[in-house]
Amino acid sequence: MPSVTSSQVERVRATVQSMPIACNLGLKFLRLCAGEADVEIPVQESWSYRPGHLQAAAVFAAADFAAVAAAGTLLPAGAVNATVDGSLKLLAPATGARLIARGRVVHAGSRTTACAADVYAVGEDGTETLCATFLGSARNLAPRETQA
Repeated sequence: MPSVTSSQVERVRATVQSMPIACNLGLKFLRLCAGEADVEIPVQESWSYRPGHLQAAAVFAAADFAAVAAAGTLLPAGAVNATVDGSLKLLAPATGARLIARGRVVHAGSRTTACAADVYAVGEDGTETLCATFLGSARNLAPRETQA
């Protein structure tokens, strides 16, 4: 992976954390570096389909944020990215105290970046259970001053 400056990392963190859905989910970054991002969201009843079981949309959001944020760390200064598509495979119930999504870049292209994430349900005792896997792509958008 190419080297990434702290300002690139902070730009990605600030961009994600300024989004209302990230705030509503209680999303926070655990780790953010070149081509990788780990995010956490608490299991909240307001995002659950039954007590203690997060609904798939919240799981998808955690995975998407982790994967696309990882892709964002590799962009040049001033560039941004946006999700183009994503596929989530649910493997186990998203139960416990919180979710951790570990995102990574699969292939960084000039226009599109393929990215992935694994999502783990974390119990009160810290036990992690893989509950979903995500594969997606992000469109890389050049800085505004260079766009026609």
